[in-house]
Amino acid sequence: MRRMDAFTYQAHPARVIFGAGALAQLSAEIDRLGARRALVLCTPGQVASAARVADLLGDRAAGIFAQAAMHVPVETARRAREEARRLGADCAVAIGGGSTTGLGKAIALDSGLPILAIPTTYAGSEMTPIYGLTENGVKKTGRDARVLPRTVIYDPELTLTLPLAMTVTSAFNAIAHAAEGLYAQDANPIVALMAEEGIRASAAALAPLVADPRDIDARGDALVGAWLCGIVLGSTTMGLHHKLCHTLGGSFNLPHAETHTVILPHALAYNASHAPQAMARVARALQSAAGPGVRIAAVDAARAINDLARRHGAPTSLAALGMPADGLDRAADLAAATPYPNPRPLDRTALRALLQRAYDGAPPQG
Repeated sequence: MRRMDAFTYQAHPARVIFGAGALAQLSAEIDRLGARRALVLCTPGQVASAARVADLLGDRAAGIFAQAAMHVPVETARRAREEARRLGADCAVAIGGGSTTGLGKAIALDSGLPILAIPTTYAGSEMTPIYGLTENGVKKTGRDARVLPRTVIYDPELTLTLPLAMTVTSAFNAIAHAAEGLYAQDANPIVALMAEEGIRASAAALAPLVADPRDIDARGDALVGAWLCGIVLGSTTMGLHHKLCHTLGGSFNLPHAETHTVILPHALAYNASHAPQAMARVARALQSAAGPGVRIAAVDAARAINDLARRHGAPTSLAALGMPADGLDRAADLAAATPYPNPRPLDRTALRALLQRAYDGAPPQG
């Protein structure tokens, strides 16, 4: 019998309220935090949702800050922090996707205000102590326990109106967190269990949601998948996939979930020969999600992810996302500039070839 390798697992504190209609518990959860004045955060397109939250809070709502944006521009973070101080807010409620949760984290990083997150996508950011800020075209990330939301309310009803295209790419965003966690240098058996189930739940939710975007059970399954995948992301060290996505998002303003969807199969293919056990677990999760009618070989995990994206109408090329062709060299330079843990050593030439395939929408290749 193989002796299990030693490992350390640090669980992050989290309180989760889950279920259809769970938003009704918001006021009680604010009371539980000991807060009295909540600043509600959202993107410009989600003002109606933020107003609903403010109505539920009543006189506990200090105001609405509706300027959350992708990749959390540092200027937006500064405005939000100042607004929280001006209004005397003692907590923030972030309703929306990763952009809004990220803005809440930026406030917490500076002020220590507790954050309550209400996810309406499958970004998973609400389960991580990871924050990101973009300044002068460069996105920088870090980890700090202060930014981890104190409470998360997962209400599948709030995702019923998430457009189908965004539903699909957001689920792939979640899958990417778990897949990369499987080959992280600090992966462990506990994280691997969550990663495999997170991939399975996220992938299994896609077909029902494509058939009926208002399938509340499938919406719930997708949120469970995002929850698990987010824990994996917050528990391990990010590698090539996330580095590339942060570079492409922060420096070229590409849409977050769509970029994860395009890059994931190529990053998996790049690392496949150096992480065979991780690829086997990805393939096993996809096999379980697909059912007995589909056979997925472990060596084809990257291709299976790519095929899954195509089958559900997700973008598969950086060109389709607006990536400029003349930016590929700079992206490769940025990705290779700073060493970071990854199963396969980083090679600028190989990274440039990976980016070209992703730009062209070509099949992934190791």
